[in-house]
Amino acid sequence: MTPAGERILPVPELPSTSGSACVIGSAYVIGGGRMGAGIAHALLMTGARVTVIEPDARPAEERIRKSVARSCEKLQADEGPILARLSLLGAVEETGPGADLIIEAVPEQPRLKAAVLGAAEERAAPGALIATNTSSLSIGELGSALRYPERFLGMHFFNPVPSSALVELVLGPDTAHDTLARAQAIVSALGKTSIVVRDSPGFATSRLGLALGLEAMRMLEEGVAAAEDIDQAMVLGYRHPMGPLRLTDMVGLDVRLAVAEHLSATLGPRFEPPRILRDKVTAGQLGVKTGQGFYEWH
Repeated sequence: MTPAGERILPVPELPSTSGSACVIGSAYVIGGGRMGAGIAHALLMTGARVTVIEPDARPAEERIRKSVARSCEKLQADEGPILARLSLLGAVEETGPGADLIIEAVPEQPRLKAAVLGAAEERAAPGALIATNTSSLSIGELGSALRYPERFLGMHFFNPVPSSALVELVLGPDTAHDTLARAQAIVSALGKTSIVVRDSPGFATSRLGLALGLEAMRMLEEGVAAAEDIDQAMVLGYRHPMGPLRLTDMVGLDVRLAVAEHLSATLGPRFEPPRILRDKVTAGQLGVKTGQGFYEWH
């Protein structure tokens, strides 16, 4: 039975794979940046054994430990047993075939993602589910180099992962129906809700979120209103938890620019990045991570 609040969209003629285990016993997270660390945190809280693969391991480990400690403080729980299930490796080649779930969370560079996914599949246990956390790249193209693309799909998490309620599941052309069902069960085990979309540029969330963000940038560029007032319009008028410009600062202006360029190339000029976005990225004003974006961050 599908977990409450979730549904499987009609997916005709999807191939089947063997095995449908839903419990997360062990997982590899490839990439220890903000998203990878957040995904590792969320998995650890379910009781899973998690290995993070990140060449710069020390900052990644510190990021995860601090995040888990904050959650445990709120829950009045002991982080020791949770963090005891965390390990870090420097490269995919150091892993063994022991994970039930592999999630790739490296930067949004198609060649890098494809190489990482291919290396991970070579070392994946039989039946392991392999996912990418991409926010906009084609699942079909990323999966085209895999030997078993039926076990592959997009699992797009949102920042900050531990407290975000949503995971966008993206079906590639070869994704098996029980791969989707397993992914939905994993999302449910994480205490989150899944939506299911087909492989299309920007999927549902990046496409809609970027459209709003780009229009907010154009309004700022044209002097329609200040950044604070544009954001307040959406927070107070439409009950968004955060305005589109502040959200862009959180995501990273460079990330937003890369997605806008991809969608502009695939969906047309309505996603053409505004000059203000290009100028800020060129100036190194990338948002929270650099201390300056559409807002100043200290």
